[in-house]
Amino acid sequence: MQDKILRKFFLGFIQIHILHHAKKDPIYGAWMLEELHEHGYEISPGTLYPILHSMESGGLLDKEEITVDGKVRKYYCITALGEEILAEARKKAYELFKEIK
Repeated sequence: MQDKILRKFFLGFIQIHILHHAKKDPIYGAWMLEELHEHGYEISPGTLYPILHSMESGGLLDKEEITVDGKVRKYYCITALGEEILAEARKKAYELFKEIK
């Protein structure tokens, strides 16, 4: 039960994390999985890729397919809407952090 509740909370954090990195440089799924694991998120490709697709269809990310070593890799970068959402999420996260720390 506790894992299920935490997972719901962390899915929002993961999306903020994705937007943060996609603003810096284009990201791709395998790299994002490694980055999230470094921060303690236990997330599988079966969870991450639907999140990326959902964020793309929601207008938060743009996707570009590039062939790397003979394989097509999907790179995601933040959109103008994604930047607006990230800015608002940062404000809310900062306010929450100040309150609960």
